[in-house]
Amino acid sequence: MRYMPEPFKIKMVEPIRMTTREEREGFIRDAYYNAFALSADNVYIDLQTDSGTGAMSDAQWSSMMRGDESYSGGRSYYRLLEAGKEIFGYDYIQPVHQGRAAEKVLFPLLVTPGQYVISNMFFDTTRAHVGLAGGRAIDCVCPEGLDSGAYYDFKGNMDVPRLEALIAEHGAENVAAIVMTITNNSVGGQPVSMANMRETARVAREHGIVVVIDAARYAENAYFIKEREPEFADATPLEITREMFSYGDVFTMSAKKDALVNMGGLLAVREDAELTEAIKTRVISFEGYLTYGGLSGRDLEALTTGLYEGLDHDYLRYRVGQMQYLADRLTAYGIPFQNPVGGHAVFVDAGKMLPHIPYDQFPGQALVVELYLEAGIRTCDIGSYLMDRDPETGAQLRAPFEFTRLAVPRRVYTQAHLDVVADALAAVQERAASVKGYQITWEPKVLRHFTSHLKPVD
Repeated sequence: MRYMPEPFKIKMVEPIRMTTREEREGFIRDAYYNAFALSADNVYIDLQTDSGTGAMSDAQWSSMMRGDESYSGGRSYYRLLEAGKEIFGYDYIQPVHQGRAAEKVLFPLLVTPGQYVISNMFFDTTRAHVGLAGGRAIDCVCPEGLDSGAYYDFKGNMDVPRLEALIAEHGAENVAAIVMTITNNSVGGQPVSMANMRETARVAREHGIVVVIDAARYAENAYFIKEREPEFADATPLEITREMFSYGDVFTMSAKKDALVNMGGLLAVREDAELTEAIKTRVISFEGYLTYGGLSGRDLEALTTGLYEGLDHDYLRYRVGQMQYLADRLTAYGIPFQNPVGGHAVFVDAGKMLPHIPYDQFPGQALVVELYLEAGIRTCDIGSYLMDRDPETGAQLRAPFEFTRLAVPRRVYTQAHLDVVADALAAVQERAASVKGYQITWEPKVLRHFTSHLKPVD
């Protein structure tokens, strides 16, 4: 086990509270066993998400002082526009306040109610916005991605033969878009190969279907391509990124991940004047004027700087190295996870770790609760609890995996913190047979995992 040393120094620290097991039992009970409802002050190590939870650099903090807060036409927007064109090669770059805002603007423009949208795997907000627009989301990840125990370099790939079969089955005119999620979060933060992106784009263009890239973790995907696809061994992450995005027509991005900021997002169009104008109209209605898109000038400056920092090879090697170190610790304990690890998280296979808990009692969420009780660690279910109910029947949908995601914030935690996480999982594994499942006592209709109430199953 080798920990990849940080390519930075720490200049500022934030104290975190240590709590007792008895205190945590009360905190999680009062939160209705939903970790989203916990106060962050009562969390020791927060691995709930890597979205907006990273530490910004001195260069980012410095750039914020240059933020132009003009309502329209601020220079901070034009700096972002130049960076976006250089990195992604798209004609139109639109800032928004976060990734789901980009989805809210985009999908009603692409989807006619009743149409299908096919993805290598949807994440929760993307799936929800397809549904809110009246579309039907279909997951189409490669078969290798569905076997958590087997190693495969690009488990996030689109299943291209199945994609072609789905288009033939439903008719190209009934497929509103193809979404390529890079890296593929729901299947374990797994990368997508350049070859697979090319093939997917070829199929889409043969049938005249728009390709949307969900680009939240574009830099991590570029790093994996450099490491695992021989054709790109000598290419820079920036060069790889340019080619990746050439296979899309539109992209949405939560900049709270690989752009290393705490708030922000992007929506971009490669070359479609009609779609661009429609996007502008909706942005003004929902996000604010075009040149700030719901963000302050300070946010735009930090985002622009972060786009470049996120593509630094030394940083990316450290970033992925943290996941590989934690995975090595878990392997030593015999704890199952999606192998190999992705770029932003380790996805523990709670279905295998807690085989006595059925999918509709949410083993992924059960492990979330146990990790919090054990060591004050907050994580997130990526399994059947994450899935909303079938919109037609109301039946509980079954996810292909029952994962508990350990999403590591960027530039925040050290090797010692990861050791605490590994040891806590080992402690839970020793008493796994006694862990109970959970049932939902109240839930909203959409994106229920954020606010649902649960209780242990007797």
